[in-house]
Amino acid sequence: MQQRRIYLDFNATTPIAPEVAAAISQALTDPFGNPSSEHWAGLPARQAVEKARAQVAALLHCSSDEVVFTSGGSESNNHALKGAFFAKTKAKAHFITTQVEHPAVINPCRFLERLGATVTYLPVDGFGRVDPDDVRRAITLDTLLISVMHANNEVGTIQPVPDIARIAHEHDILFHTDAAQSVGKVATRTDELGVDLLSVAGHKLYGPKGVGALIVREHVRLEPLIHGAGHELGRRAGTENILLDVGLGAACATAQSWLGMESVRQLRDLFWNLLQDAFGDRIVLNGHPTERLPNTLNVSFIGRAGSEILGRMENVAASTGSACHAGSLELSPVLKAMKIPPQIAMGAIRFSLGRTTTREEIESTVALLTKAVSQSHALA
Repeated sequence: MQQRRIYLDFNATTPIAPEVAAAISQALTDPFGNPSSEHWAGLPARQAVEKARAQVAALLHCSSDEVVFTSGGSESNNHALKGAFFAKTKAKAHFITTQVEHPAVINPCRFLERLGATVTYLPVDGFGRVDPDDVRRAITLDTLLISVMHANNEVGTIQPVPDIARIAHEHDILFHTDAAQSVGKVATRTDELGVDLLSVAGHKLYGPKGVGALIVREHVRLEPLIHGAGHELGRRAGTENILLDVGLGAACATAQSWLGMESVRQLRDLFWNLLQDAFGDRIVLNGHPTERLPNTLNVSFIGRAGSEILGRMENVAASTGSACHAGSLELSPVLKAMKIPPQIAMGAIRFSLGRTTTREEIESTVALLTKAVSQSHALA
């Protein structure tokens, strides 16, 4: 009998929620017009897009006019960073970020350095958290924008975003947070976080791939990444993707009842307890023990290779690092920045749970891990 497949890689991507699929299905035929058209065919299309925009705004506690639909989290991050750079009024531009950001923030920063910007990449502690005082000390007269992710995609650690935002605003500096991993899991209210810019990725919260949003607060001025006609209030040219926008809106509406993910948190904690019972001091937790996403469990099997362990569990979908680095034999940059010793970092596996994860799946995974670890080779 074929063993049941277990999916524990929800931080990489999520399946489309039934409510989202239903909304997209309806949009396949009904609002077929161009949302920019003023006639009878365009009006329903525009209404569908604006309803979706309002649904995103409701989840994030911002104005609908502050929601800019994008192609995903990467575009949102690029727009925030590059848009601020090209709209700058200062002669020089200095950015502050951290060493544990997603490549969709790190690589745009590297690009802007080639254009003359300077970037400070702040260290983090052993839990993956940045010290707000380090942010304060890094600020210069040229600092244009600070970008610190809300929650880390690999270890789940949640950053002290409100504290950093206050520091930024004390110095009249823009603050951006990549909230791709946190939206739909924990509260991401823009007013409480104090952010000027916030990035969303649809496929991380049970929406479709290829759609996201950048929240641009009313006072913020960015240069568009895509120039053309006046779509998205002149902030992103291109005819609106009705299907994907509707999908993201429905995903945000559905997420309202899942904030906190208490049932998922309980399963994650059960998972960790069972692993501790099975492996004792041969396993360690990576990331903050409490300030962490409710669904994320990154653990290291000491002296083993996480990739080999997962390779012996072909029916379990999990990750040895961020989804963007899947298959890489190099140590995770996040764990490097956290100064995790190689003998521990090489054994890291990220298990990320979702709305459909069951206790039976967790218990089966622990049994499979016990067998896989016993068969794996010790690191030299």
